[in-house]
Parts: sequence; structure tokens; C-alpha cells
Amino acid sequence: MINFNGELVKKNSHFLNHENRGLRYGDALFESIRVVNAKIYFLEEHYLRLMSSMRILRMEIPMDFTMEFLEEQILSTLKSNHLDQKPARVRVTVFRNDGGLYAPDSNDISFIIDTKELSTTFYGFEDTTYEVGLFKDFYLNQDILSTLKTNNKILNVVGSIFAKENDLDNCLLLNTQKNVVESLNGNLFLVKGNVVKTPPLSDGCLNGIIRKKLIGIFENLGEYELELTSISPFELQKADELFITNAIIGIQPITKYRKKQFNTGLSKNLLGKLNTLARLS
Repeated sequence: MINFNGELVKKNSHFLNHENRGLRYGDALFESIRVVNAKIYFLEEHYLRLMSSMRILRMEIPMDFTMEFLEEQILSTLKSNHLDQKPARVRVTVFRNDGGLYAPDSNDISFIIDTKELSTTFYGFEDTTYEVGLFKDFYLNQDILSTLKTNNKILNVVGSIFAKENDLDNCLLLNTQKNVVESLNGNLFLVKGNVVKTPPLSDGCLNGIIRKKLIGIFENLGEYELELTSISPFELQKADELFITNAIIGIQPITKYRKKQFNTGLSKNLLGKLNTLARLS
């Protein structure tokens, strides 16, 4: 079942048409949310990011689209799919209603909530090789639109095809200044000694929920110096550790880039702290 504007419909239902602005212009936003046994991880952060993004895109936010309303809609969708007592991935998509060309007839919105079962209850990763490369065919812009989770993800799609063609698990993306910004599906952290770097939002990286949580963890740890700063491609092979973060996987260590092999010690240490934050959220 899929939740369309609060109505539960079958997944194979035809409830969208060729006028949909998400299809026509990418005029849409989405949130990928991890839910375990009906507990929505970091609900407030996801909700506030969605509301902020809608305001930036000048979408009209309905008065009843509260955090409590979103929680209720997510849980009812999970229950209809028998996922209320299982780990699940939830995608909330918000798009401007049909009508108009580039200029919309209305800024009113509709939403879709769909779900998919996950295999693990907690954030975790296996000690297996995870190799990345640089994707240099196209570049991210350094502006606020790049920090939003819009449906304009063609760069990520083409990059994913490139990764598959080259037997890579993922690719790192560059901005127009040729700095490393993020991976195809998450934010990037680089560790060298006791210094941890992650690109600032001004470089064009996604305003990630787990990125924000790890920044808070590092600020409280004390033993590491956190820097929100640009990362040059030349720094990658000099790093001790690289890892990717997003709301579904949590933390994914990178074990190989070109000929360089990386450690995963800090990633494992952070994983327990992240799971604790998720349970308490």
C-alpha cells in the first residue's frame, strides 16, 4: 500500500498522470527515513528539514501538515504494509500540484509515502571491501539548492551507472571548484590523525541528518578536531579513514580508493554512539 494524500491505495494504482510536476520538472522533494518497530528515527530533524526545504522552494505548507500529522501518516502506511513491527525504509515525497509550465498555477502540494522492509534492525556494516572512485563527468553547484533533497538527481543516477560499469561500490562527487563534496548517496567524512573533516554546506553537500548528528558527536568527544572545510581530491589518498553517512545505512566505511586501503576503527566506534542517539530520538 502507498499513502497518497492520506489515502491508502494499492501500489499498482494509477493515481499520478503526465501532468505531475515532479515528473515534468523535478518539482519535488523527498525524505528517506529509517523506522524500526514503529519508532521513527530522527523524526523531528526530518520534519524540520522538509519544512525548510518546502519554504525555500516556495511550496505552500498546509496548516495541518504538522509533525504529528506526518508521524501518523507514516505509521498508518507501515501498518497497512505489515511493517509496523519491523525495520523499514520510508520515503516521503512532496510535490507541487499539477498545472502550469515552469511557473506553476498553484503552490499547493500533495504527498506520497511508500515503504520497504529493511534487513537489519540497527545501524551496522560488514567488514567487506567497499571501493569508491571519483566521478568527474559532471559537477555539483555550490548553492543552497544542492543541499536540498530534491528529485533532481540525474547526476547521482548517471554517477551510479558509472560506478556499476567500473565495478565500484560508490563514487565521490566534485563541485565546480573541483573539491570533493559527498558520495552518490550520502555525506563524506575524512579522518587524518585526530582531525576529522567534512565539507561545509557552502560547498554544495546535502544537508544530511546523520551528518548533523555526527557533527554533534564529534563536538562532544573532545579527542578529535572537527573541521567543516573543503576537501581536495589529493587529500583522499593521504587519509587514515573515509566514511559515508545517510539516514538509512547510518555509517558506511570506505575501505579502498585507487590503491589506498583505509582503516575502519573510528567508524565502528561511532556506530554505537549513533545507534544510541537513534534509539533515544
